[in-house]
Amino acid sequence: MGLLTVLKKLKQKEKELRILMLGLDNAGKTTILKKFNGEDISTISPTLGFNIQTLMYKEYKLNIWDIGGQKTLRSYWRNYYEENDAVIWVIDSSDIRRIDDCKFELKKLLEEEKFAGASFLVFANKQDLDGAMTSEEISKYLDLEQLNTHHWEIMSCSAVTGLGLEEGIDWVVKDIVSRCFVLD
Repeated sequence: MGLLTVLKKLKQKEKELRILMLGLDNAGKTTILKKFNGEDISTISPTLGFNIQTLMYKEYKLNIWDIGGQKTLRSYWRNYYEENDAVIWVIDSSDIRRIDDCKFELKKLLEEEKFAGASFLVFANKQDLDGAMTSEEISKYLDLEQLNTHHWEIMSCSAVTGLGLEEGIDWVVKDIVSRCFVLD
């Protein structure tokens, strides 16, 4: 029995997943997390540092680290890169003026060696707003089709209405499980 098999069996017993949620400030990371968890989203403040939400999804325990996206905090992101099963990158689809910043930060993130093998979900958030870019437009602009180093998916969503949130989390969990767990 190889080391990878032993690690997979240990992981299976835990059924605990660590997910890092990143994106520029005001993309909607905290709102997505609160909405998915059934919490009130009427008063959301900018995340100064990080929030950790632990929630159950199907039979899995998800530890989701929501890290603040302000420019002054981005240099600290790397402190959270260890041992993540997935990264959820959240984009404000209506903030076209910052799409270049978003592309730059995502490119840096994808080059990180510590994310080798991690699943990547891009949430194209704020689809409920007029003028929001579609997930197809965002995918094309961010060159996601060229990404062959990670399993990835882009999902249209709205943190306010809940559109696409469960589908996105479901994709992340299924992708991690398909790579990291040994089925009996």
